[in-house]
Amino acid sequence: MPNSFLSYLAYRMIEIQNIRKQFGERVILHDISAVMEAGKCNLIIGTSGSGKTVLTKCMVGLFEPDEGAILYDGADMITMENDDRKLLRQQIGMLFQGTALFDSMTVEQNVLFPLDMFTNWTSAEKKKRVDEVLARVNLVDANKRFPSEISGGMKKRVGIARAIVLNPKYLFCDEPNSGLDPQTSLVIDKLIQEITQEFNITTIVVTHDMNSVMEIGDHIVYLHQGHKQWEGSKQDIIFSKDELLNKFIFASEFLQDAKQMRMMEANGSHLKK
Repeated sequence: MPNSFLSYLAYRMIEIQNIRKQFGERVILHDISAVMEAGKCNLIIGTSGSGKTVLTKCMVGLFEPDEGAILYDGADMITMENDDRKLLRQQIGMLFQGTALFDSMTVEQNVLFPLDMFTNWTSAEKKKRVDEVLARVNLVDANKRFPSEISGGMKKRVGIARAIVLNPKYLFCDEPNSGLDPQTSLVIDKLIQEITQEFNITTIVVTHDMNSVMEIGDHIVYLHQGHKQWEGSKQDIIFSKDELLNKFIFASEFLQDAKQMRMMEANGSHLKK
């Protein structure tokens, strides 16, 4: 593999090193380290109160860790000059849990908003880019509709379109399937995965959705009470012997049975080879 290609991949990595964060006497994050890779869906999972949201807010600069480093392109976000941090934030796309669309704006105006804020493009250039990203998320002829006129799944796709309109290197998704039915959730998962791979984005997904874990979990970090309890892929989860992880992922008897069946299938396939 060419060195230039390896450099390109490394350039888009996020590395968190020994992150510690506390509020008052309560320590929320204990020495968390992980590498989020480009072209992959990197999932952060855990129960409520495990530290997922605080870690993510540290990663995007909303909270400053008490200890540790957060490296983008090998540069520590925490010690960056303000101008450099502003430039970095323009390379980060955000998909919010409730989509955070402006109700008084049309779909087109919502997606246009970051371009108006951060570019000096002409109106024609902006319109072309908005049409491109709306087409990419399979929203055609929805430009002039308002958020109140579209479904929950369509709102999520508008949110994704807005998150990628500036062609970010990094994409943060907070509970992207919140409030969606299972079928629509799968569509959104697939779309996030396709965009991640197509544009070689470093995608971080915070989720409680176990379907997302098993569908798009290329790299998974499981937090428990502020500690990194487990790290691996969706394939590794099937064979994991970590009790806390198994209780979280396979909470019901049905899911426990499903895990056993998947293990038997995987072992059977291995034996046939």
